[in-house]
Parts: sequence; structure tokens; C-alpha cells
Amino acid sequence: MVEDMARDRARGAQYPEVAGVLLAAGGGRRLGGRPKALLEHRSRPLVEHAVRSLRDGGCGPLHVVLGAAAEDVRTRADLTDCAVSVNPDWEQGMGSSLRLGLAALAATDADAALVLLVDQPGIGAEAVARVRLAYRSRMSLAAASYGGERSHPVLFGADRWTDISAAAVGDQGARAYLREHRDAITLVECSDVAEAYDIDTSRDLRRLE
Repeated sequence: MVEDMARDRARGAQYPEVAGVLLAAGGGRRLGGRPKALLEHRSRPLVEHAVRSLRDGGCGPLHVVLGAAAEDVRTRADLTDCAVSVNPDWEQGMGSSLRLGLAALAATDADAALVLLVDQPGIGAEAVARVRLAYRSRMSLAAASYGGERSHPVLFGADRWTDISAAAVGDQGARAYLREHRDAITLVECSDVAEAYDIDTSRDLRRLE
């Protein structure tokens, strides 16, 4: 069976390796400087819930990009079996974290990266699994949609990483790239299994349990 999977992976489609990339570097400026990765949800740091969603959704290997309070996150959160990068430029915005996460995968055999944001606890393993299954080739581009509106998680085939990284500046992440390539995106409806709200302000904290 292992040999069969290896042979099919060599052909490039049946058993793709979809890495999980968790962007968890934000400092929570609108939350009074509380790093989002350490916000508590069900008595554990938010970063742990996001890692679990990626893992249970079938992604691997898993890579976490930290930034604000990185050492505290390493100490307080269980990131077992995750590769961790620390973004020294996290204050420049999400783009720098996305570039770092994709660069960390360049030396792996991953066929695609599935990107999740740490501050979206309403997105769980079911949505991750649906988007992961939208992989078709190393040029795949897919995203969860909610009522027809594109959101996260997002899947990037490996052959797109270089161009995505070049376009990822400031706090826009991959938005500019996705706008330019919207006709190539496979939208995967997830509104029946997830909610794509963000934890951005103190009012949003009520969504945490």
C-alpha cells in the first residue's frame, strides 16, 4: 500500500501532500496588544485549535508562523509535530508571514499549501478537509466560500507559490493574487459546516468559549 501511494504521488494527483500553514503572528493591535495566538478558547490557546483543525482536516506537514510574543506561545501552547517559524517582521502585516510560511515549505515534497488564519475559530476540520479535497494539480487554487463569498481556508498549489509570495505585501496577504486569478479559483461552499468570522476587536471576544 505504501509503495502504491508513493507511485501515485510520483504521478502527481491521487495522493497529494497538502501541507497546513497556520498564520499566527498577529499582535492583536485592536485587542489592546493581546497576541491572537494566545487568546483562550475552550480553556486552551487559540493557536492549538487552529493546529487541530489543520491536522484533523488531513493536512500535513504542519507549519506555524509565529510573531508577536512568539516565545510565550511556544511555552504555553502545544505545537507538537509542527514546524515553527518566527516572523521578525510580523508588524509589517500578513504578507510577510505568508511569504515565510511558503518559503519554509519550498524544501519539502508538498504539492500544495492550505493556509488558515489563527483568529478564525469558527473554521474547523470539516471546512479544511473540503478545501483540501479540491486539490487537482500543483497549479490548483481553491478557497472556502460562505454564501458564495470567498474566504478561508485557501489552498495554493506548489507551482503558484513563487508568484503568490511576490504579490504578498503589507496586510493584504494573497488578496491581490486571488483577485487577479479569480477565474482559476475553485470555490468550496462551507457555510453548512463553518463560520468565517474573525476575532479582531474586543466585541469579537464574546465568540470565544
